[in-house]
Amino acid sequence: MLKMQIYLLLGLFLFSIGLYLVLSKKNALLVLVGVELMLNAANVNFLTFGNFHQQIDGQVTALLIMVVAAAETAIALAIILQLYKQFKNTNLDVFKSLKG
Repeated sequence: MLKMQIYLLLGLFLFSIGLYLVLSKKNALLVLVGVELMLNAANVNFLTFGNFHQQIDGQVTALLIMVVAAAETAIALAIILQLYKQFKNTNLDVFKSLKG
């Protein structure tokens, strides 16, 4: 039981760092890193609960999240690269001019 609590605290720690990055940083790449940390925290929790209940559902869900995260990262990096070519900056405040 103590081992499960350690992994859940690890997930909480990763999620907290990711949430801090998303809410406090203005750099698009750091926000993307924060989102990835939050997704990895969810993976740690799914794997922990799956292992605790001796079911493979946690591993399958974690694998699905990894696939979605990889696709999300590829698309986000492509968008950030195009925005950097256009604005020569990755600050999110610069991109507010793109709103309708």
